[in-house]
Amino acid sequence: MATQYGFYFDSTRCVQCHTCENACKTTRNVEPGVKLRRVTEKWDGVFPNVTRTFFSLACMHCEEPACLEVCPTGAISKRAEDGIVVVDSDKCNGCRDCAAACPYGIPQFGKDGKLQMCDYCTPTGRPPACAVSCPAEALFYGTLEELWARAAGKPAKRMGGVAKPSIIVVG
Repeated sequence: MATQYGFYFDSTRCVQCHTCENACKTTRNVEPGVKLRRVTEKWDGVFPNVTRTFFSLACMHCEEPACLEVCPTGAISKRAEDGIVVVDSDKCNGCRDCAAACPYGIPQFGKDGKLQMCDYCTPTGRPPACAVSCPAEALFYGTLEELWARAAGKPAKRMGGVAKPSIIVVG
């Protein structure tokens, strides 16, 4: 694989407006109860020194996806041309092995019991709706090289883990 696409998230800019969630749901016509992208919050510290940070979470399009390795039907694949992880719902049997294997708790399942996940909006032929809609400019997409260039001079790191998620985090 020559290119790996990913996301860039700047937690110092996120205002928890959920625009990324809503853009994803409306662009992809995601059914109620399923969130292919979701904004989470984390509280740290002890009163009076408490901090709150947000994180916009979706499929990490990992370099070594744990979900792909455990899928018994081959429904999950990683595209060689861009590293995007996709699911073929016709092959998915709803066993949820992927959910147990994913170290980030990403897999979501529809009413039909089949895996639904961020596929970078590839079926739409447009850039990921979540990233282009972020009014706070906290979420971007691109190749890892482009994302590292965007992060130059900022306290950025690649999210850790054995699956090697393709997300650069600032903050």
